[in-house]
Order: sequence, then C-alpha cells, then structure tokens
Amino acid sequence: MARDISGRRLTLCGNEIYVEESGSGDTCVIFESGGGSGRTLWDPVAPLLGDIARTVAYDRAGRGRSGRSSPAQTLDDMASTLVALVEMLAPKRLILVAHSMGGLIVRRAIESLPRPAGLVMLDTTPDAAPIYDDWSATARKTDRILAAQQALAHCRPLMRVLTRPYGRMFPADTYATMLSEDFTPEGIAQTRREIAAVAMGISEFRSRSPRLPNCEVILISATRVNRWQARNHATIREYQRRYAEQVQGRFEDADCGHIVPAERPDQVAAAVRRLADVPRR
Repeated sequence: MARDISGRRLTLCGNEIYVEESGSGDTCVIFESGGGSGRTLWDPVAPLLGDIARTVAYDRAGRGRSGRSSPAQTLDDMASTLVALVEMLAPKRLILVAHSMGGLIVRRAIESLPRPAGLVMLDTTPDAAPIYDDWSATARKTDRILAAQQALAHCRPLMRVLTRPYGRMFPADTYATMLSEDFTPEGIAQTRREIAAVAMGISEFRSRSPRLPNCEVILISATRVNRWQARNHATIREYQRRYAEQVQGRFEDADCGHIVPAERPDQVAAAVRRLADVPRR
C-alpha cells in the first residue's frame, strides 16, 4: 500500500526541503525529527491534530525527499533551516514538537524565533547530561554500527528483518516509505552524518548553551529501554526531569521505548492540545 500524502519542495537556506502539511487553523505545529528519521516519523501523530492546527512535517537536508547538502549540515545549519521554515509557514501561532536529537535543533532555533506558544520535547537528552561528556567516543562506536548496517542495507529482505520493530510500530504504508528512504544505504549514510554533526557540535552547544525557551514546555520521557541503553537510562531521565524543572515545564512519563511518536501518539497529541489551549499572551 502506497503512502498517499502530498507535499511540496521549498528552498530554505540554499537547500531544497520537502514539506508535508495537513490540517488547518491559526495554530501551526511544526515537527522536528530525531536523528535517522524524517517526516514519516510523525504519521501516527499528525492526523490526531488536524482539527485544531495546521501540521508541518519535513525532511532535513540530505534526508528522504529533500535535496542533498554539501558540505554536510551542522547542528546550527539544521537550526537555521528550521527558523527559515517557521518564518515561511508559521506567521501566527507556533507549537514546536521535537523528538530526541531534534530537541537540540529546536533549542538552538528557538533563540531566533518570536515567542512560540509551546514546545513539546520527546525523550530528548539535555546537553548537560553526562552522556555528552565523551560523546565523540559514543559517536565513533555508533558510526561503526551504522557503517555495518549501511553495507547490509543493500540486501532489502535483510533490512526488513532488521527493522521489523518499525514495521510493528508504524502503519504499513509509512513503514514501506521508511524502507525506501531511511533504511537504505543513502538513508543510513545521512544518519551517520547527523550523528557526526552532534559529535562535532555538542562541545560548542554546551559552552554556548541556548537560552531557555520563553514558552510553555512539556517534556515526555520514555520509561522503557532496551538492554544496550539501560546503563545510562536512569541518569538521562534525571537530567530530563531537571531540565523540565529549570524551564518550569511539565515532565511526563511515557510507558514506551524511545520512539515516542509511534508508540504513544495519543499522549503526544494530548500534550500539543494542552499547549494549544494555553491563552495567547
């Protein structure tokens, strides 16, 4: 079954960016995906918001249907693209929703934006967390794993086996699109570039930490984790809780793993609706 969602291409910061929009209203919800994901990550969430807002999901430069970028994008480049997207598509009331690495991009972008109505962060690790103390070593290890996956991605039946959890989490047409865009040699190469961007940019991010968002914030933290991530999970959740307290935001547990948009779309949509109901200031 083909994924039948229309989109368009915009030129932002010198790159061709593919955007999909749905819903209607004065409030605009823009989604920022985590590393390794594009616009399809939000397929379970966007339909739940079309009655209250216009939703915007997009592929970062180099991913999915967006154009390639040379040289590779930095975190600041990604933030600049998001700012340009907001300025073009969300002139009125804005809510930002970010997953994982996307939270870093949004936090940098928000410095250059008029005050948004709210920010929903989905299992984003704050830059103050100790896991970033030696992120370069983690990034090198992750890159070796991704390099092996990139080689294996030439065998499509094998990739179906390796990505079977996504097939269970997402609608069949969404998963088929992910297989054709994200779980390909080029898609995994882009994931490697995004991981490298975090490794290169996290030191500056920590030394020049973005100012705190001047808006309502909801941080949703995944409570379940696989055995490879278990060692740092409690610490990450503690720093997520601290960040929520620092911005006087709301901290919520999500009974799921890291892919919150797919596993708990109702909870994500409820958080957005809560922010949409906040009176305009």
